[in-house]
Amino acid sequence: MNSTLTTAPGRHDHPPIQTQSHPVRRVGTLDRIALHLGVALIKWGRRPQLVQSRERRANRYEQQLARLERERQFERNYRLNTQSVR
Repeated sequence: MNSTLTTAPGRHDHPPIQTQSHPVRRVGTLDRIALHLGVALIKWGRRPQLVQSRERRANRYEQQLARLERERQFERNYRLNTQSVR
C-alpha cells in the first residue's frame, strides 16, 4: 500500500484578491479621550500604596515592643541559667 496522491495541477490564489475595499472608520477625538482616561484609571488603580494606615503603623510598633520584650526575657533567662552552672 504505497500509493501517493497528488493534487491536480492548477492555479491557487492565496489569499484571494479582494476587488472591493472597505471604508476605513476614523477614531474620533471623544473615543481617544475615553481610551486614555480608561488606561489612566487602570494604572492609577494598580499603583502601590505608599501611605501606611494608622492601624498598620500601630501594629508594627506593637510587634517591635513584643520583639524587644522577648529578647530581654531571653537575655535574663540566659544569664540566670549560665550563672547557676558555675
